[in-house]
Amino acid sequence: MQTVDLYDASTFERAIPHDYFRWLRENEPVHWQPPRPLSTQVADLMQTEQRGFWAVSRYRDIVEISLDQERFSSERGTVLNNDLTEDRMAQLRLWMINQDAPRHTKLRKLINKGFTKRIVQQMDRHVRELSAGIVDRVARRGECDFVADVASELPLLVIAELMGCPVEDRTKLFNWSNQMIGFEDPDFSNEMGAADAMGEMFEYAGHLAQLRRNDPREDLTSVLLGAEVDGERLDELTFNMFFMLLILAGNETTRNAISGGMLALSEHPDQRSKLAQDLSLLPRATEEILRYVSPVISMRRTATRDVELAGQKIAENEKVVMFYPSANRDPEIFDRPDEFDITRDPNVHLAFGWGPHFCLGANLARAEIRIVFSELLTRLPDIEVCGPVRRLRSSTVNSIKSMPVRFTPES
Repeated sequence: MQTVDLYDASTFERAIPHDYFRWLRENEPVHWQPPRPLSTQVADLMQTEQRGFWAVSRYRDIVEISLDQERFSSERGTVLNNDLTEDRMAQLRLWMINQDAPRHTKLRKLINKGFTKRIVQQMDRHVRELSAGIVDRVARRGECDFVADVASELPLLVIAELMGCPVEDRTKLFNWSNQMIGFEDPDFSNEMGAADAMGEMFEYAGHLAQLRRNDPREDLTSVLLGAEVDGERLDELTFNMFFMLLILAGNETTRNAISGGMLALSEHPDQRSKLAQDLSLLPRATEEILRYVSPVISMRRTATRDVELAGQKIAENEKVVMFYPSANRDPEIFDRPDEFDITRDPNVHLAFGWGPHFCLGANLARAEIRIVFSELLTRLPDIEVCGPVRRLRSSTVNSIKSMPVRFTPES
């Protein structure tokens, strides 16, 4: 098997290297990826030389890492694979995703108050209305760019509504998140640096928080600012950092799942037809889309001591990177793992992570995916990809930048 550079974002721009991951699972489940120079485009955010890392490809090993914060830290080096300057890491450790217990546990309890089952259920009808409006805007055209016109619209509208942002601000949120997530892609990194985008979104969050402190409403921003755990509330800095995290996670990953799901259904017309004929399969189909697409490619942990994983010795402070697309096709867990099967059950994928850092917005993301495909397949049942698919150059998220689709127009 030819070696694949898992450090190089262009590897994932071409396609997820499933054949290589299959070989790693069978031969080197904890594989050493050598260091490499960093592109000058992002050198201002990071050290110019990037250390090598241990690539983890098996499901069981990723679950073990995810459950063990004592040995594998999210905080020590952040969850980003890239080695950052110390001042940048100090900034990012304000994000809940880059924290360990007990700090992470306490903050998550606070944030959980904004993601209760009741709040998510209240969003359900509104997500249906938003999805219907999105399809309304393209239904008579017979073709569109699925990413720009459908997949990116719904998560942005939902997050904007949920947080109490004016709907007209969704373009700002879209551009900022693209620039922060897509810093390895020249289409975004040349327009504005990720640090600048982070600063602008930070200021926006602070302005929104001040508005809601003066005028609380029925939105997640007001709920979060009023929530208490052990007598403590979110301070301004923590709220601003969580706002950025929510916009990134709530926009990017759900958009990627919807885009990737459309591509998978188009590449498997038998599955698309089966789903269009029986929408009761949507809950299972949603889980299969999440497994098959794996919207997040990788997350990092840092060894807090000398450890051993799957027989491989790992030294303290070495990077350990979990590759979810590989785990989600591990034959130890999934029968016929490379097949796209909308009836698959059970389906214990790792698309939302595992353990203490399991995605807070998982149920909301599931609802968005389920509802938008219900609307699409009811009204545009023959929708399919009809042209080149442009993928984001990123080793972190499995994202499609543009994807033309065609369908029989509504009369």
